[in-house]
Amino acid sequence: MGERMRTDVVRKGRLKDERSKEVMQFLSSMQADRRIADADILVDIAHVLMLYKQKINNREVTGQILSVLMDMHRNGVPEEVFDDRFEDVHAGIESLVIASAGVEAGGRMHMGRSRNDEVATCIRIRLRDEVICTMAALLRVRETLLDIAAKHTRSVIPGFTHLQHAQPTTLAHHLLAYEQAFTRDYDRLNDAFARINISPLGAAAFASTGYPIDRKYTASILGFYGLVENSMDAVSTRDFALETLASLTILMANVSRLCEELIIWSSLFVQFVILDDAYCSTSSIMPQKKNPDTAEIMRAKSASVAGSFTAALVTVKGLPMSYNRDFQELTPNIWRGMQDAQTSLGLLAGMLRSAEFDKGRMEEEAGKGFSTATELADTLVREFGLPFRTAHNIVGRAVQKNSLSLATVEKAAQEIGKISLKKKGLTQEKIDEVLDVNYAVALRKAVGGPAPSETRRAVISQKKRLAADSAVTDRKKQHLAEARENLISEAGGLVP
Repeated sequence: MGERMRTDVVRKGRLKDERSKEVMQFLSSMQADRRIADADILVDIAHVLMLYKQKINNREVTGQILSVLMDMHRNGVPEEVFDDRFEDVHAGIESLVIASAGVEAGGRMHMGRSRNDEVATCIRIRLRDEVICTMAALLRVRETLLDIAAKHTRSVIPGFTHLQHAQPTTLAHHLLAYEQAFTRDYDRLNDAFARINISPLGAAAFASTGYPIDRKYTASILGFYGLVENSMDAVSTRDFALETLASLTILMANVSRLCEELIIWSSLFVQFVILDDAYCSTSSIMPQKKNPDTAEIMRAKSASVAGSFTAALVTVKGLPMSYNRDFQELTPNIWRGMQDAQTSLGLLAGMLRSAEFDKGRMEEEAGKGFSTATELADTLVREFGLPFRTAHNIVGRAVQKNSLSLATVEKAAQEIGKISLKKKGLTQEKIDEVLDVNYAVALRKAVGGPAPSETRRAVISQKKRLAADSAVTDRKKQHLAEARENLISEAGGLVP
């Protein structure tokens, strides 16, 4: 068989097969094609079934071709298909089919299509599977954040703006913020899936084909929702890949932000969290070190994913219609970005679930930096009738004196507004009450606030949303699994 496959069947007619090894390697897409080899077999099977259904090929030819393809489906694509004498996996598979079934049968497999629509279809098939895997990984991260938040609705923690102590909040509130961000990341991927899962197959090189093909049939049997109708657009667009990589870039920016906080929180300066040893390393020279290396590498992976998106975008931005070989350089960026995002999400879920949060240390810091000063100003408004800006200035002046005692606040009130808060009934006991971090947090129970009552409600609400999203993901998996099962079953019925 190896002897019969010596020449790339695609080059055999028009071109001399006299390329140097360097040119062959430069043009080859085989490394990236390993990702889509299994998808290519499915596309070949669907195309061959369609040719039979449309009476373009007879049953004997169809059975001979399917016999080879089904063997590759069951036992894996042979390594010889990836030989560097072939420009890509599509040529390798077709060459093997011809070598096994003979040119009279195998040479009829490729009628009515081009490698252009073939590769575009294969990429979409593999990418939709990868997107589902990423959505499932996001669900696990969200579930982990919600589980931790449910345990820490009363765990007070300092909130920051400009990385300065701002107002106290709760750990639940903080983690729920990330869970909502990851929910939007899930939504973006879910939206992208709908535009990934449409079929370009049957567009041929770009101008369709004169054979009486049935594009809707191949789309349906491959599990696609519909067609990329315009045949030129079908082979030349990679916007579905750009959209996916853009979504992954935003996702990894959110991952990076969370990792940055975990890195800071685990430092000896802060000591809010202890990361499990499994996600840390030590120094080769300093025996005392425990470094949050997994979070740091994850933070760097966000740059890698953003780089994949940028490279893909710049690859297509100046390309005319329709197909251009530049697309070959875009495809590895899809898999690189997807791999980095999936790996990061899996590690992030584990790192969060095994982390230990120090509630005492968090509460100790929560009240520093006059973080409850806003509540004192609000109290002067609500209970003593001051305009907010006047109350804000009074408390600000007292903070300038580095004290929020009754005497300091009273002096500030007289300086700012020539008023006596003592005469209005302000006491030191009242000041101490409103400056307590738990008091300040408990008051903030508007929707989305940090109060324990509100974060408990938010956790319950988001867990319902998580369950609904999980069901959406499962339905997508089931739809594709059933389509694949039906495809193989129909093909099996035609194998002699």
